[in-house]
Amino acid sequence: MSRPTRYRYQGTPIIVLPGVFHPRFFFSTKLLLKLLKKENLQNKSFLELGAGSGLISVVAAKSGARVTASDISSLSVENVKQNQQLNGLQFRVIQSDLFEKIPAGPFDVIVINPPYYKKNPVSEPEHAWYCGENSEYFVKLFSSLGKFMHAGTNTLMVLSDVCDISLIRDIAGQNLLAFELLSTHHMILEKNYIFRIRTAAR
Repeated sequence: MSRPTRYRYQGTPIIVLPGVFHPRFFFSTKLLLKLLKKENLQNKSFLELGAGSGLISVVAAKSGARVTASDISSLSVENVKQNQQLNGLQFRVIQSDLFEKIPAGPFDVIVINPPYYKKNPVSEPEHAWYCGENSEYFVKLFSSLGKFMHAGTNTLMVLSDVCDISLIRDIAGQNLLAFELLSTHHMILEKNYIFRIRTAAR
């Protein structure tokens, strides 16, 4: 899109800047929001990695969570701050390449809507789509994720059948993390899956 657009999710208004992942046009954000609606987020420490417009973080903050929203993109960080202000909220917003600048955890809830197309990103907007030719995003993600989890952390990730889920699970397993399939959603052109990630038994 060439201009900022307004969007409303169940009474929560946001602005989406050009070049930022738009929740209106993709199911993944809505699937995560639907699942989070069942969670008691009151006073939970909540981390959203790859926040995009910040809709998930805004909804979590409105539900009482102590939110940290992060994105590698300076444009996304600006967009999240705009939507904070629009909704009269205060929470931590950080520009960070995954966990590089995230304060030490652990968090009670971690939400990840990752890039998964195999191509090297060459611009900030492309980081929302491409995980690297050799899935470098997931290698980096899973090498640090466990340090930000405790035994009861609810870590949620949405993936699609167009990505290499087997490889992603293998990378997680190499870092002593296990996937639990929570739900499958059939879309027009693809399937989306929501996984819970837990520390694997040694």
